[in-house]
Amino acid sequence: MDTDGSAEIIVVDGDPQGGTINTIRNTEVITTISAKGRGRQMNRGAALASGHILLFLHADTMLPAHAFARITSAMHDARYVAGAFDLGLNTSSCIFRVTEAYVFLRTRLTRIPFGDQAIFVRKEYFRNIGGYKDLPLMEDVEMMARIKRRGDAICIIPEKVLTSPRRWEQEGILCCTLRNLALQILYAFGVPPERLVKWYKS
Repeated sequence: MDTDGSAEIIVVDGDPQGGTINTIRNTEVITTISAKGRGRQMNRGAALASGHILLFLHADTMLPAHAFARITSAMHDARYVAGAFDLGLNTSSCIFRVTEAYVFLRTRLTRIPFGDQAIFVRKEYFRNIGGYKDLPLMEDVEMMARIKRRGDAICIIPEKVLTSPRRWEQEGILCCTLRNLALQILYAFGVPPERLVKWYKS
C-alpha cells in the first residue's frame, strides 16, 4: 500500500508447485513462490512490495469496507509504526461472539494483535527490525511483542475483519479456543514455538 490509499496485491505460495497462484487469473496480481512457512512467505512478499505500508492478510480473512482508507489514516499519525483490526468471525453463530469479545479484550490489554487481525506496518520500519522471525508458530505474536518492547505504538482500528471459523468448527470451538489459549500462555512463559507447533494443526 501507499499513503494515498493505492495498493498492489502480492500472493506468496508456499507450495513449490504453485497450487494457489496457478489459479489466479488477474494479471495485475504479483505472484511468487516461497519456502513453506508463514514468516518466510510474508517476508518474501514484503521484499517484493513497492509501497510504504505493508498489509499482511491471511487467505481466509476479509477486510472491512474502507479498510485501506482506515489504514492510511492511522499511518498518517506519526506515533504509529504498525497496527491491526479487531477480529470478527464470518458466521452468524452467537457462540463465536464470545471468542470475538475475548480477542477484543486481549488486544486492548496487551496491545499485541495476532496475524488473523490483518497486521499492517510501515515498510521501512519492518525492514529495520528484521521482519518476521523464521518460526514454525507465533511469528506474528513475536514480531508485535518485539515492537511493543521497543516502545513503539501499535494502532488497533475498531473495525472487524472477517475470518473463517473453519478451524473452530472442525476442531470444536471449546477445544480450539482452550488449545489456543494454552499455547499463548506457554509461549508467554518461554516455551519455544518449535515445541508448541506439534499441538497446532496447520
